[in-house]
Amino acid sequence: MRIKLLLTAILCSVAGFAQSVNDYKAVIVPLRYDFIKTDNQYRLSTLTKSNLLKAGFEAYYTNEQLPDALTDRCHVLYADVKKDNAFLVTKLFVELKDCYGQLVYTSEIGKSREKDYDVAYREALDDAFKSIYALHYKYSGTPATSAKAPVAQKRTAETLAAASSVAPAAAAIKVAPANTVSAPAIDLKDPNLLYAQPTESGYQLIDKTPKVVMKLFKTSQANVYIATKDNVQGSLILKEDGQWYFESIQNDKLVSEKVVVKF
Repeated sequence: MRIKLLLTAILCSVAGFAQSVNDYKAVIVPLRYDFIKTDNQYRLSTLTKSNLLKAGFEAYYTNEQLPDALTDRCHVLYADVKKDNAFLVTKLFVELKDCYGQLVYTSEIGKSREKDYDVAYREALDDAFKSIYALHYKYSGTPATSAKAPVAQKRTAETLAAASSVAPAAAAIKVAPANTVSAPAIDLKDPNLLYAQPTESGYQLIDKTPKVVMKLFKTSQANVYIATKDNVQGSLILKEDGQWYFESIQNDKLVSEKVVVKF
């Protein structure tokens, strides 16, 4: 029973620091979803953006230039529409994720029994957005930031330490130490800045387009990744100066290229 209470306290501690949609000023809308074949097929991207605007968000397509106030991609949400396969019923729901691919909000499932896809998708999407309208979104004025993550980690560690005297069995749980190399402040207006998005095997680095520039694969060392860029394989290494470098062998020579990345 004590261990169950401990785990509940840990989960509540972490959940207390979860981001809200109100922490994000805008939403990026893709031009294509996984279940359609062409850009804006059935006008789904147009309908998504229109509904987001009605809900009070600023909304932009992925190929639109963002205003200067939104140059930090972690200050915006990323929309995705998912299709739930069902017999004789079209079901859609909306996901809103942060720049790290973490789910911030999932809408209720919208439904339509229309047979015509143009009508069915519109009705199902509008139905899904009812739950988003019910959020009564209002920008908090405090941009979401990855800087909140260490705070949550610190509170979680404090919770573990305090609970260890109550449930000794939980003392085996450990919080991984942070990387001792401190990276310098990142210039968010740097045109070469790349943003890291988690994948199953590591990360993919995207530019402001967004376009995938580099793929990273985890190794046994936290400051070293196997990396591929433009069909060139090498390593992304965090060095003692706090900077990341993409190193590869080209024409029998070591080539080292500094990479500005926001994890």
